[in-house]
Amino acid sequence: MKVTVECALLITLIVEIIIGCLGNGFIAVVNIMDWTKRRRFSLVDQILTALAISRLAFVWSLLTVLVISELHSSLLITRKMLRIINNFWTVTNHFSIWLATCLSIFYFLKIANFSNSIFLSLRWRVKTVVSLTLLVSLLLLLVNVIIINTCIVILVEGYKVNMSYSSHSNNNPQISRIPLFTNTMFTFIPFTVTLTIFLLLIFSLWRHLKKMQHHAKSPRDPSTTAHIKALQMVVTFLFLYTIFFLALVMQAWKNEIQSKTVFNLVFESIALAFPSGHSCVLILGNSKLRQAFLTIIWWLRSSFNAAELSSP
Repeated sequence: MKVTVECALLITLIVEIIIGCLGNGFIAVVNIMDWTKRRRFSLVDQILTALAISRLAFVWSLLTVLVISELHSSLLITRKMLRIINNFWTVTNHFSIWLATCLSIFYFLKIANFSNSIFLSLRWRVKTVVSLTLLVSLLLLLVNVIIINTCIVILVEGYKVNMSYSSHSNNNPQISRIPLFTNTMFTFIPFTVTLTIFLLLIFSLWRHLKKMQHHAKSPRDPSTTAHIKALQMVVTFLFLYTIFFLALVMQAWKNEIQSKTVFNLVFESIALAFPSGHSCVLILGNSKLRQAFLTIIWWLRSSFNAAELSSP
């Protein structure tokens, strides 16, 4: 039974890696090609491209952690390896989440409808708001990295004093538990920002629908459609991010789970669902990306049909 579960999880993991690489690679390539052709790079395209690149790095960082933890767990005890793995994972995870949060902020400022002077000022300066958000996130990243590296030094030194270097030690997961818990706490900040945006978008949509009913206009006007589309994007991000956050919390306590191999595969599968699944949502939710995707599908179908007709 255990072998069957591991095989199913491994297949799921491989599929998610393929989808994550293809989806995020597709977003980056389409936007870069469009930029070279038009010589214009809109703010939303900049965010999407940076997000796709960070997600590609994030997918490979998760895969690297899984391979090392399963095949060479003794390497996780060395301070240098712990720093490399944790810092790379922290940086890629940070940009993956915060760039998605910036995308939610962009949709909110462009679509929401408030007469408040502060909101109107922020709407006119949406690029500045996004830039400042990323700048603040970089400060949080710096604090996060400092805390993690301090924890690693303390944990490794304590491990050297109290434990042997045997790769069969049951205390290996404890070395990465505190850094992972620290990362989990820092990822809760952008989640709170996105949740606030979601609530404000709902409030903006409610006010807009109420205004449309008051003026006896159709509720399916362009503004309503834009609100619903933005809400769908933010809700999907929140849903996938919630699953990812819960997976981080579970991974922080994985030393209490006896079947570590299966649990690691479960964690990796859940974690990879976030960058892989969200890339598909971004492609379907963006008109340019969706059109490019449909064009590729049409070309592949035509090529396949032509190959069938030419075959004897």
